[in-house]
Amino acid sequence: MNSLTRIFGVPKPVIAMLHLPGLPGRPMHDVAGGPDAIFAPVANDLEVLQSAGVDGLLFCNEKDYPYQLKVGPEVAAAMAATIGRLRDRIKVPFGVNLLWDPTVSLAVARATGASFIREVLTGVYESDLGIIAPNIGEISAYRMAIGASNVALFDNISPEFSSPLGTRTIGDRARGAAFLGMDAILISGWAAGSPMAMGDLMAAKEAAPETPIIANTGVRAERMAEIMKVADGAIVGTSLKVDGVTWNAVDPERVRQLMAAVREVRDRSSGA
Repeated sequence: MNSLTRIFGVPKPVIAMLHLPGLPGRPMHDVAGGPDAIFAPVANDLEVLQSAGVDGLLFCNEKDYPYQLKVGPEVAAAMAATIGRLRDRIKVPFGVNLLWDPTVSLAVARATGASFIREVLTGVYESDLGIIAPNIGEISAYRMAIGASNVALFDNISPEFSSPLGTRTIGDRARGAAFLGMDAILISGWAAGSPMAMGDLMAAKEAAPETPIIANTGVRAERMAEIMKVADGAIVGTSLKVDGVTWNAVDPERVRQLMAAVREVRDRSSGA
């Protein structure tokens, strides 16, 4: 049983994004609105997504741009507090992603009962944010030290706003991530909502056939059959928003269309 089946219980799960408004200490934070200004839109999106039947959720501080490689305690506290207020309403497995800090993501995951984190966990990249160079040995040791060994590691090996340093291909990086014990490997485009390259998805799948490969950006209803022919799952956010704009609220009709496309793919795979 691979990590996706274990966590979500369905083939080729769809994990929907819950994009938090700007958190304390970041430029887009609504100081006057305080915690309620963070909670209310996320609660509304949560209700829409779960009503449409998504398989999982991913909480992310997407609006905390320009992003940081290390986030402050105020960001972690706000994320954990928001999830805590929503915990009784969450009916599906969920993960956390605090851009771009895997240690803090693990801490919040442990505190909130999340099933996985999404982060850049292996490789070295030059990026618009500086050099991204996670230390997977230290990250794994920290996960064990805080009692979070059951929190799955979803590794973004083609992170947004960046390029890999050196000559290793996407296949090389996928093979390395699998060997180092990553629970899933993510393939991304250049930014949230931008299409990832199908060639990268196929190269990762060929290099690491035993590790789930997830399409991480640019997932749309009309591409679902093409993507899920290769991918083992998908993370989707921007295409589910009103007018396809990342910062807007979730659009119920867009979620309905995407999940209808997913069910069609699953029915076809099962021979139904």
